[in-house]
Amino acid sequence: MKQKVLIVDDERAVTELLQDVLSTEPYELMSASSAEEALAMLEQEQIDVVISDEKMPGISGTEFLAIVRERYPDTIRMILTGHASLDTAIKAINQGEIYRFFTKPCNVFDLAITIRQALQQRALMREAKRLLEMAKEQNTILEELESKYPGITMVKRGRGGEVIMEEGWAEEGEKDLIREIQALLEKARERLLKTR
Repeated sequence: MKQKVLIVDDERAVTELLQDVLSTEPYELMSASSAEEALAMLEQEQIDVVISDEKMPGISGTEFLAIVRERYPDTIRMILTGHASLDTAIKAINQGEIYRFFTKPCNVFDLAITIRQALQQRALMREAKRLLEMAKEQNTILEELESKYPGITMVKRGRGGEVIMEEGWAEEGEKDLIREIQALLEKARERLLKTR
């Protein structure tokens, strides 16, 4: 699935310029002319990065990004403003937890590189979340096995780290255990595939 970047600015010339300059980038570029329009788009689509102007009629960029942070915390937020002040920067950082603050006119090459870095960070965050879910699922399976067969998750290792198997470990009664473990692992594998 192609990653998506949303530019929010009430000045059509700015969004058109950015869309033109960033058109060769490997993500889908979208635009909105107001915070309200952008929020409607966010409800419909999964947006990876939002770049918002600060001075817009109605909801300011800082207020808008604070809403985005609250409703879509995994979306990376940036602000672009022609009216930079320390107060604006502090509000944007504190309320919107922005990733980057740009002043107009900005260096579009710097913006393009920053967007790529933000998308890489977003992809890493998604992968970390997926791996955490997988680890939780595996831990649940191990706890289930340990509760049914105390000591089963304990592994004896030799000096070189090799697993030591005791003689006759797979007697007839233990083959049922092995089949049950295989069934549990297959069930866990199916659940993990659904989380991808």
